Amino acid sequence: MSDVFDVIVIGAGPAGENVVGRVTRGGLTAAIVEQELAGGECAYWACVPSKALLRPMELVAETGRMPGLKLGPIDVAAVLARRDETVSGYDDSGQIRWIESVNGTPFRGKGRLAGPRQVEVTDGDGGKRLLTARHAVVLATGSTAAIPPVPGLANAQPWTNREATGVKDVPERLVVLGGGVVACEMSQALHALGAKETTLVVRGDRLLGRVEPFASEMVTESLREYGIDVRFNTTIQKVSRPVPGGEVTVDLSDGSRIVADEILVAAGRNLASFDVGLGSIGLAQEGPVAVDDSMRATAVEDGWLYAVGDVNGRNILTHMGKYQARLCGDVIVARATGGKEDLPSMRDRSDIIGAPQVIFTDPNVCAVGRTEERARREGFNVRSVEYDLGAVEGAYLLGDGYKGRAKAVVDEDRRVLLGVTFVGPGAAELLHAATIAVTAEVTLDDLWHAVPTFPTVSEIWLRLLEEYGL
Repeated sequence: MSDVFDVIVIGAGPAGENVVGRVTRGGLTAAIVEQELAGGECAYWACVPSKALLRPMELVAETGRMPGLKLGPIDVAAVLARRDETVSGYDDSGQIRWIESVNGTPFRGKGRLAGPRQVEVTDGDGGKRLLTARHAVVLATGSTAAIPPVPGLANAQPWTNREATGVKDVPERLVVLGGGVVACEMSQALHALGAKETTLVVRGDRLLGRVEPFASEMVTESLREYGIDVRFNTTIQKVSRPVPGGEVTVDLSDGSRIVADEILVAAGRNLASFDVGLGSIGLAQEGPVAVDDSMRATAVEDGWLYAVGDVNGRNILTHMGKYQARLCGDVIVARATGGKEDLPSMRDRSDIIGAPQVIFTDPNVCAVGRTEERARREGFNVRSVEYDLGAVEGAYLLGDGYKGRAKAVVDEDRRVLLGVTFVGPGAAELLHAATIAVTAEVTLDDLWHAVPTFPTVSEIWLRLLEEYGL
């Protein structure tokens, strides 16, 4: 096996795999190095298994809103078995076959930079191999769950997203630390699967701090209606677990104490840049790897180092890492073959304007572009309009008691959308239309002629435009 490749990718998650797919399509050779499972965090411990656990809860809620229909208790064993199926039983042989099918060469081991265009691979037995790149090395190492420095927490065998999505026995009593996406999604999923006493401990005064405030309020209301104890402006002071696998005692800043079976820490992510050998090329060994809009590392001369996905700090979302990887791969091919490297598709725009995101709680939170607060902070002449999503005929037909809301943030000077947020059961499928409108900067006057079908929930577009005054 040759040790010289056109491109070497460190990290075989979704972003790394997409780089390999694009550069080999362009005729270059590529190696990809992975120390865990090819397919990465999203495929085995995050996006995919979490949605497998959330879907039953969503279906129970959906059928419960329709008179004449009702689902019985969730068969937890069947749900967990399907979760195992969605992650291929934590077997990445299928992903390895895909890499090989596009003419990529996989290496199993720890990949670290060992100098300009060089990557050292250390396998599980300690054996080392040095790979050399003719054109580019791409860091796609992702991120890892952060464990805050709370006394006793690290020694209390805390769960992260990995243990939560890979749960084998659902605890009856669960404490969740955090107020972001993982905290909200997994507290709701595990509560529905049997964690009847679930307490969500939130340091700030709201959930989901990066979305519109009304979305945070609606999710908070839903969690509490489910029976989840949400505590704001509260921190964990001390954690103790004297017996491994035994009860966890959690002391809170409000003076209360909670005894639980497990504690889930969902308090953010650490970018996986610390142990990738950045020091060997004179760069700081922690924090995001700064890149330009083509994903090329700005601090490296000769332009041979790139970083895609979480590790560059632009956006910790799987679909955004894949997007960055596609344009990065195309740029590498163009530079290696003398092609055009300044095409519109080769520069990151989506991270700048506001990436699309769905939070799969009940209700779904779906957003793209800028929030109203961000748009005003950035100096836009802003006008916002909102509408009750449940008042749309298509939503009413989905069941009694459908609750939702939509908001559009408009740049008044250009009459284009700066951001759109939908909150409601099953609202995720509304988002891509908004993503197209925001990304393409479609004017409101043109949107007025995009007629939504009746009776569908997508008629919300007509109602928002009417609310605006069209």
